[in-house]
Amino acid sequence: MATANGQPHPAGIFSLLDTDLYKLTMQNAVLKYFPTVPVAYKFTNRTPQFQLTRAAFNWLQAQIAALGNLRVTDDEIQWLEKSCRYLDEGYLQYLRDFRLRPEEQVVCEFNAAGEERGDEVKGELHLSIQGLWVDTILYEIPLLALISEAYFKFVDTDWTHEGQRESAKEKGLHLLEAGCVFSEFGSRRRRDYTTHCMVMEGLIAAQQDAFTHHPTWTGKLGGTSNVHMAMKYSLAPIGTVAHEWFMAIAAIHDDYSSANERALQYWTGTFGRGVLSIALTDTFGTPAFLRSFARPAPKSGTTDPDTAVADPADHQHATYADIFTGVRQDSGDPLRFIDTMATFYRDQNISQKKTIVFSDSLNLTRCIEYKTATEAAGLTPSFGIGTFFTNDFRRASSQAEEKSPPLNIVIKLSEAAGRQAVKLSDDVGKNTGQDELVRRIKDEVGYADRSWWGGDEAHRWD
Repeated sequence: MATANGQPHPAGIFSLLDTDLYKLTMQNAVLKYFPTVPVAYKFTNRTPQFQLTRAAFNWLQAQIAALGNLRVTDDEIQWLEKSCRYLDEGYLQYLRDFRLRPEEQVVCEFNAAGEERGDEVKGELHLSIQGLWVDTILYEIPLLALISEAYFKFVDTDWTHEGQRESAKEKGLHLLEAGCVFSEFGSRRRRDYTTHCMVMEGLIAAQQDAFTHHPTWTGKLGGTSNVHMAMKYSLAPIGTVAHEWFMAIAAIHDDYSSANERALQYWTGTFGRGVLSIALTDTFGTPAFLRSFARPAPKSGTTDPDTAVADPADHQHATYADIFTGVRQDSGDPLRFIDTMATFYRDQNISQKKTIVFSDSLNLTRCIEYKTATEAAGLTPSFGIGTFFTNDFRRASSQAEEKSPPLNIVIKLSEAAGRQAVKLSDDVGKNTGQDELVRRIKDEVGYADRSWWGGDEAHRWD
């Protein structure tokens, strides 16, 4: 597949900025507060029915090794200085010299069934990452993108890129006409880099078409989570923070009851109030998070979280819920979440209109449904749409529009500072961690198991 100027799109990863923005923002915060903390990450295939072949694994190994050759260019640093002013000067200097060291930090193994050999033999992929948190935090997104690309390059090859640009434009037009404000969030599970570029071009074409021919439409393409794509297509980079921030801080301090508040303290200590201020609620269950969200936030300018705890009796002090623009919904029942947040803001006497960013398994129907419900609750909806944009394909040989389903794969933090890391989602299907520790933490934070009809992780997209 060629670009507009006739040059082929590269396979694999060729820029360190080909990642989601929240990896950079978190790396900035990690460098400030936790530069010597060791961590580990572990890969999980939530669709175990889809396995790599040995040929796919061999290609993947070569691509992982090539990550060690990447560096951030001067042009990229200059773009970050202009477009991401919240990234501090010390961090950008660190990024200039940053290198991944996959030969030291990544363990990648292929376990085939039985003793069979040959390129077409299928097997389980086992992948883990170990090192300092600040050194290894940028692996997650490129590794997931590479695993997906390997699968669709060697295993499921019954598809083509034909029509992807047009399909993305059509989806974009539907969303814009419906008044949806949305961004592209599809880096980690994209089919390949070429697909990602085609999707971006289709979405931009939809925005241009709407601007020219439908000026009354209220929808908007907000940007993309992928920093490289934002730079390439002159869009806003979108993102704030991920679950690993809360997971790691909880493990580092071995304290889950205060983990959410402590994580918010470190975050505002890094970037200040009102900056990168969409909060992620579901690392240890939304109810536990909201108890911390209602707490008074440290005064502006306070940068040491260990001395930044506000007096809970100081009712004149703004809470985190006051100073954060809104929240992100990433698991569980979205309609229940809307009701929960509307009730929470009302009980906190917060009259400012807050935002909910939806980012879990979205498609056109769900976006429009959640928009209607969110606005009815007096809140502002926004959407981060991933797999539905960058890995939505049909089998080329099928006359019945049979889907070529994407992988559902994740890389999650498994340890921090020598302790196991845990995530307790708003849907039990997304929980991670060792059983004994999970049971302890459920009691500590008052977590109750929840499930959602749309939460079948093994068959979410097929």
